[in-house]
Amino acid sequence: MKRLYFICNLHSGKAAISNYLGKIINRFTESNYEVVVHPTQYSGDGIESAKYACQNNFDLIVCSGGDGTLNEVIQGCMLSSNKISIGYIPNGSTNDFARGIGIPISPMEAVENILNGKPLFCDVGSFNEKYFTYIAAFGAFTEISYQTPQQYKNVLGHAAYILSGIARLPHIKATRMRIEYDNIVLEDNYLYGMVTNSTSVANLLSLSDVEWDDGLFEVTLIKKPTNLLHFQKIISSLANGLQLESEKQYIDYFRASNIKVTNLEDDDVAWTIDGEYGGNKRVNEIKNHHKAISFLMDMDT
Repeated sequence: MKRLYFICNLHSGKAAISNYLGKIINRFTESNYEVVVHPTQYSGDGIESAKYACQNNFDLIVCSGGDGTLNEVIQGCMLSSNKISIGYIPNGSTNDFARGIGIPISPMEAVENILNGKPLFCDVGSFNEKYFTYIAAFGAFTEISYQTPQQYKNVLGHAAYILSGIARLPHIKATRMRIEYDNIVLEDNYLYGMVTNSTSVANLLSLSDVEWDDGLFEVTLIKKPTNLLHFQKIISSLANGLQLESEKQYIDYFRASNIKVTNLEDDDVAWTIDGEYGGNKRVNEIKNHHKAISFLMDMDT
């Protein structure tokens, strides 16, 4: 019998996963898994739980929660010498990673996706000493994700982030940053920057040609526009795969595996990684770990 370690965040999203726990455990048991269930108890518990599963030779980790919970599980696996496959049941308020990679949002469909799946090896990013699955970002709107109250996220979903962003617009300013990659140096006043491995980020970015295992990140840097009309066009360009040629003067876009970002301002700049607070260091090293983690995915659906 195979052994499955089930890490679940019972408070993520609208806490709806509690209604499915019995069915989920029964379905995995029917499929010849011995299931050990661990509800997360505190911030960082997912890291320790994933390390425990890896170190104790479980065959599979299944994670249920939002992007933050998945991030913790990835952290734990990356910190272990014995990395095992992950099955993901998305249950957050946005579920950006799941939407991007094609994991069903329905809990029981996600379970079947795992049971019928084969290992899909994906790149994982490191941001200084931490790891991320799909995004590391700085600047405008990065604070929204971890400053928006959970109850607002549960009720409003994406709208909660948009409303919080509008409330902060008068206080947003550009920051002078130096970006170094592949012997190229960029230096400009950037309103927002993100290093991603995803086709979609919170309905802000839409890209169709992303590969999860090519060893490269997509890097999008937005310069400060001269007026609100240009700002609106920039957002439209991002949402449409950077298709608006007229706004590309405000956007630097490239692919790279290693990026160094230096804050040239006196004020601190906050980062977010996978929707959680990532710190405010002056110099940040971002690296791509090629095919570091495998997810069980049914590629035929």
